[in-house]
Amino acid sequence: MRTFKMKAGACAALLFCAPAFAWEPTKPVEIVVAAGAGGASDQMARMMQAAIQKNKLMSQPMVVSLKGGASGGEALMYMKSSEGDPNKVLIAYSLIYMLPLAAKIPFNWRELTPVSVIAMDQFVLWDNTTLPYKSVKEFIAAAKTANPPFKMGGTGSKREDHVLTVFMEKKTGAKFAYLPYKSGGEAATQLVGNHTAANVNNPSENLEVWRAGQVRALCVFDKERIAYKTKVTDTMSWSDIPTCKEEGLDMQYLMLRAMFLPGKVTPEQTAFYVDLFRKLTQTPEYKEYMEKQALKPVFLTGKEMLSFLEEDDALNKNLMIEADFVEK
Repeated sequence: MRTFKMKAGACAALLFCAPAFAWEPTKPVEIVVAAGAGGASDQMARMMQAAIQKNKLMSQPMVVSLKGGASGGEALMYMKSSEGDPNKVLIAYSLIYMLPLAAKIPFNWRELTPVSVIAMDQFVLWDNTTLPYKSVKEFIAAAKTANPPFKMGGTGSKREDHVLTVFMEKKTGAKFAYLPYKSGGEAATQLVGNHTAANVNNPSENLEVWRAGQVRALCVFDKERIAYKTKVTDTMSWSDIPTCKEEGLDMQYLMLRAMFLPGKVTPEQTAFYVDLFRKLTQTPEYKEYMEKQALKPVFLTGKEMLSFLEEDDALNKNLMIEADFVEK
């Protein structure tokens, strides 16, 4: 997988420096979330909203708008139909690649205006602590003989959670009954209630139920462990979770968290938001959120971001093809 480096902005030493911009918002800015309440995108949007307001990074307020209908397609089509409107910004993730392929909706991320990648998201294999499976090996062995198959919860059909589930089947020979939910928060609730045996939520979506001792973190789908060493539960930090490869399940996947404006906005409008989100990544709130939610900090913009998006798009398309969700 790729190695990401944190980028220091021009105002790294002066967080609140305010260069003169040819354009600034004159009305509230809508941050569009392509998911339901309680999921990772919703949580990140509300952190951004609070940090921008507290640190006075923008004179206008930011309003969170949840548009998770049609598995997030509502948000994508809403942004597509908002050409030229600089007062709407999408918080995007792998949905922008996967959903148009799976659902055949007329959307392409290139129709929007890329602003910045602000983080990378890892995924963790979780089970319920009332189950006896305390390692990946034990869980997979039980899944192979389970009848009916273990229920695996996730966010949406033919999306990153579903892809990871299919690849677990291909790697191990186990079979799962995948159940798509409206958000990672709902998938976490279903796991706690023993309505599913496991999920592959990202860290933020299972954080509170992990801290409460209701779910168990079996492994992280990355080539390296999560960096943060502060204890989250009574006994474990994020860095104590082994990689899936360490546990004999050689699978890696990282997901972008990126900001997009609608298409056909001006360079001046784009520049304002690049600067806004660069400043955001320097706030104490962002840094605290990165550690609390076990996200990888990163800041990419301009040609560097476009290059990453093209590469990431191809990677996700290939994963969809290998999972037999779309044709070549």
